[in-house]
Amino acid sequence: MCRLTVLYGHPDDPAEFDRYYHAVHIPIAKKMKGLKGWTLGKCQTAVAGQSPPYYMIVSLYADTHADLEAILASPEGKATIADVTNFATGGFTFMYDDEVVLIPPRAG
Repeated sequence: MCRLTVLYGHPDDPAEFDRYYHAVHIPIAKKMKGLKGWTLGKCQTAVAGQSPPYYMIVSLYADTHADLEAILASPEGKATIADVTNFATGGFTFMYDDEVVLIPPRAG
């Protein structure tokens, strides 16, 4: 399984980032076809008193790197990528990896 991770820096206005991400960006991104999974989470500090290095982490999954590239090259993928600059005022980083699951997540 290949994962595209998007690391979002701390936005200028976190409330507006959250509003836009959920009300506008997710509906645009949901139009992409072929994803095998999609997760997101707001970062929490591991050290008391320190801010985490990122605001939010998003992971998109497909069977292969080529599959992810094809999804992002589609009109829906291009629209999703183009929208990122509309709300990611803290910057963003995209990176790929071939995920190896050592212990799968369990529900509950």
